[in-house]
Amino acid sequence: MKKARRRLAAITAGLGIAPLVAVVLPATSAWAHGYVSAPMSRQAQCAQKIVQCGSIQWEPQSVEGPKGLQSCSGGNARFAELDDDGKGWRATTVGRTVTFTWTFTARHRTKDYEYYVGGRRVAVVDGHDQQPPESVSHTVDLGGVSGRQKVLAVWNIADTANAFYACIDLQVQ
Repeated sequence: MKKARRRLAAITAGLGIAPLVAVVLPATSAWAHGYVSAPMSRQAQCAQKIVQCGSIQWEPQSVEGPKGLQSCSGGNARFAELDDDGKGWRATTVGRTVTFTWTFTARHRTKDYEYYVGGRRVAVVDGHDQQPPESVSHTVDLGGVSGRQKVLAVWNIADTANAFYACIDLQVQ
């Protein structure tokens, strides 16, 4: 009887504290993960073992860094091989308008998505401060470029200072 009361008291205390802990702990970007799966981003090529890479092959969705960067690795030293343009990335042949598909393994409210070619922003798509579905596609006009191009795609999440980064190598016809 005494043991049952202590157990009930412990359960009640735990239930009372849980909502407080959930409110007090900040939302972390570790809950949010995503990458461009089509056309295949560099991290998707690593995950498929098309190009030999380090630890990114096991977590293509984890290329996270502060908003505003222009690097394929998101400034993350663990994924520096994504910044190496000479690594043998396969380029997908596309027209001047491309549909990019993001795959999310954990979804987070979204500020927007940005697309850059040669450091020039060619598109921004409003995320409406909403949590995306499991995948999202955007059709982007690449701005009249042709030949081999590297597109930097950025997913700016809404409630932290971080973004997720993906580079996609294209052969634009």
